[in-house]
Amino acid sequence: MRNITIENLNVPLIEEKPFEHVERKGVGHPDTLIDGIMEHASRALCKEYLHVYGKIMHHNVDKGLVVGGGTEVKFGGGRFTRPIDIILCGRACDDVEGKKIDAAGIAEEAALKYLKENMRFLDSSNTRIEKRISPGSKDLVDVFLRGPRIPFANDTSFGVGFAPLSETERIVYEAEQMLNSKEYKKKQPAVGEDIKVMGLRSGNHITLTVAIAFVSRFVNSLDEYVKIKEQVTKDVLATAKKFTERQVTVQINTGDDVKKGSVYLTVSGTSAEMGDDGEVGRGNRVNGLITPGRPMTMEAACGKNPVNHVGKIYSVLAFEIAEDIVNLYPDIEACNVSLLSAIGKPIDQPQSAGIQLFLSDGKEAQLPEMQGKVRGVVDEWLANVTKITELIVEGKVGVY
Repeated sequence: MRNITIENLNVPLIEEKPFEHVERKGVGHPDTLIDGIMEHASRALCKEYLHVYGKIMHHNVDKGLVVGGGTEVKFGGGRFTRPIDIILCGRACDDVEGKKIDAAGIAEEAALKYLKENMRFLDSSNTRIEKRISPGSKDLVDVFLRGPRIPFANDTSFGVGFAPLSETERIVYEAEQMLNSKEYKKKQPAVGEDIKVMGLRSGNHITLTVAIAFVSRFVNSLDEYVKIKEQVTKDVLATAKKFTERQVTVQINTGDDVKKGSVYLTVSGTSAEMGDDGEVGRGNRVNGLITPGRPMTMEAACGKNPVNHVGKIYSVLAFEIAEDIVNLYPDIEACNVSLLSAIGKPIDQPQSAGIQLFLSDGKEAQLPEMQGKVRGVVDEWLANVTKITELIVEGKVGVY
């Protein structure tokens, strides 16, 4: 029998608290950029392992780094003076019983493909990729080859999740998604991929402070910059209003000094061109947000193997469990989930699964009944924990 503890919290919901702080770093932010690159390197390795060996082998390519480059920027154009360095670092099995693969090469190909698909103005002409990926220890290869159906946890760590998102959280996420959508890039090509949305809710007033790296080739003058920024502000506000009836204020690039002609303009659409560095794990959590008012871990999920690295698997699983619980049972207004592993133990048998429920007012007497139902949800997910591996490899769940 699994160690599952379920309690009801008699505390205000996040929506009822006096303030919220929420952040999302968009796809072109240096931290998210390297998160995405290393996660796609892991997925590419997983697919090659399955093709060549019939199973995913040991790898953790989760120590990537973006080293900022240099540019000269002007209205209407600009140029790189120093390329952006992308360092791919980690461990990856490349030899099983004499059958070899080029793990570092696969990671590099994945990185270039990721740049092509997500960054319109970054390519091999203005980036340099350095491969620092080498094999792990032989015993780890043996563990993966002879491992049981349910993998053993590689570490003692925990993952946390919650549901549902608050209005502010949803707005922050959706604002960045809108700005970085292919449709919006056609409408406003000057909006670069490096976007950071910071949300503040103070009472019933939401303020979105948005940093956008505008692309110089699409902005021919200071007046045009101001006009584009004004239109983007309106578009962000319209997106936010789809998700709330609260008052919303949007402010973009508050560091601009228009009178002095000092504005946030880039050649490539990312601050990485100006010496801003990025590192795996410094950005969004697995639900795509940074939420200091919620349960969080410091786990850097991107690039970790999705087979037995519980820091990654449990982080994703905790959110899946929380979402299922609130979707299945309307009397549960919100839910927090914390899963703790024990190194060397099967990942379907956590040391502890802690579930915190927020029952609707007047429903507290239903706690014993709800505990039974919620336990069933948790048990079912844990019994099928390897499904998380499949979802991650297929890109059906996000981790950044």
